[in-house]
Amino acid sequence: MKRFAWILAFAVTVAPAIAAQQPQPVDTVEAGRLRRQIEERFSQRVQQQLGLTADQTTKLRATQEQFGTRRRAVMRQQLERRLALQGQMRPGEAANADSVRKLMDGMQAGRAEMLKIEQDEDREMAGYLTPVQRARYQMMRQQLLERVNQMREQRRGRMGPGARGPGRAGMRPEGGRRPGRRPIN
Repeated sequence: MKRFAWILAFAVTVAPAIAAQQPQPVDTVEAGRLRRQIEERFSQRVQQQLGLTADQTTKLRATQEQFGTRRRAVMRQQLERRLALQGQMRPGEAANADSVRKLMDGMQAGRAEMLKIEQDEDREMAGYLTPVQRARYQMMRQQLLERVNQMREQRRGRMGPGARGPGRAGMRPEGGRRPGRRPIN
């Protein structure tokens, strides 16, 4: 189970961030293999826990593939925007207000697109899953995402103070302070 958790953390957090920072194709062979392995294991758990028929399983996999592709594309765009925004917001350098505005607008549009993807995906699943199955599926997916976030935070903690891993590198909560730090008076 721990191996699965590490594979999941790598595939969801590290691989896309590394790929987004390099000129090679974003979906490397290894990242794609890990993602498919995670998706397969998740699909098996979903099929088991929701008691899906063979037809439902086939349709759900097609839905996951279709919307997963769209979701990953938006996530890549959001990562690129975050990295560009981080570049604009370097301390001691004047940010280009027009670029920052465009990036912020893009981030908002990306969040709206992610919501639309979720709504479209749920609407499609409503055609072949019962409301209870859909709710359980959403709960399972949320638990998976929470686990990924926990692992991401644990990885950041092991990297040491001030170290920034991929993802929200350099992004700080409102007020510009790191969590747990008090402002210097």
